Amino acid sequence: MEYTTEGIHITADLWGIESSIIENNLLLIDLAKIAAKISGATIVSVQFKEFQPMGMTVVILLSESHLSIHSYPEKSFIAVDCYTCGGKVDPEAAINNLISRLNPIKVYVRKLKRGTGSICDMPIKSNNFNGSTLSRHTYD
Repeated sequence: MEYTTEGIHITADLWGIESSIIENNLLLIDLAKIAAKISGATIVSVQFKEFQPMGMTVVILLSESHLSIHSYPEKSFIAVDCYTCGGKVDPEAAINNLISRLNPIKVYVRKLKRGTGSICDMPIKSNNFNGSTLSRHTYD
C-alpha cells in the first residue's frame, strides 16, 4: 500500500441552527456518523463529551483522519472539521451532508489542501443549503 501526506481539510462554521437540532446530542452523534460514511471514510471509533449545562464535542476517528463537531447551543453555533488523507474519501460530501441536515442560517466554509508544502485554499463545490447564506472564505 502506498501512503501519501496529501489531504483535504474542510472547516465549517454553522450559525443559526434550531434549538431542537443543536440540543439533541444523540442526533448530532448520528449525523456525524452518517456524514463520515457518506464521505466513504472508514470509522475507527466515535468519542463524545457532553458539557454542562449544554453543548458537546463529537470526534470520529477515521482510518483516513478525523471528523469533529463542536456544538454551542447558547449561540446556535456548530463548528465542523473534517480532515482526510489520500484521494479515496470525499470530506466535502461529509460537510455538505451535515450542512444540509443541520440547516443553518449562515455557513462559513474553508477548504484547504494540506501535505504538499504550503497550505492552500481550494474551491468548494456550489451547493444550495436550504437557503442558507454561504461564504466560502472568510478572513475576519
